[in-house]
Amino acid sequence: MAEAGVVRLADPDVEARLARLDDLLEGLQSTPGPTTRSATEAVVLLTEVYGEALARILDRADGRLAESLADDELLGHLLVLHDIHPEPPERRAARAVERLQPAVRELGGDVEWAGVEGKVGRVRLKAGGGCGSGCGGGTAEVSDAVQEAVLAAAPELTAVESLPDPSGRQAALAFVPLATLTHRGAR
Repeated sequence: MAEAGVVRLADPDVEARLARLDDLLEGLQSTPGPTTRSATEAVVLLTEVYGEALARILDRADGRLAESLADDELLGHLLVLHDIHPEPPERRAARAVERLQPAVRELGGDVEWAGVEGKVGRVRLKAGGGCGSGCGGGTAEVSDAVQEAVLAAAPELTAVESLPDPSGRQAALAFVPLATLTHRGAR
């Protein structure tokens, strides 16, 4: 529970900071020299300590709390990053697909989780009506968004394969902005 006066970050602020952190780390890694190596080592060590702290929290959490922590988008991502997420990869991947379903259905299509074979996640993308005016290109964007979401939720998987629509329909082409499918509100 947050104390009065403690400033908390809204999800967009967290997303902005994560993007900035990615930019800073990318710039740091492209700069040679001993200072860069020391800074990179400091980031790695800090990440390891924070990972251990999260693991200790999970050790003390009952099942309901562990599930609640895993359900939080930011905490779930950190638990995956530190390889301590309490759910198996297949369940995390299935949940990622479930979160995309409303946005895909809104476009007249559907996406279903079909399981894992080896280290490959499988999904079934069904044709949708899209925008209805031949605005082109959406199937690839939906497929890319699904792959990105599944691999982010379950990095233990090596790929995501789209199985054919059992109805035999070809997916209609429709422009679908990637942000529509991957934004937090598209659940």
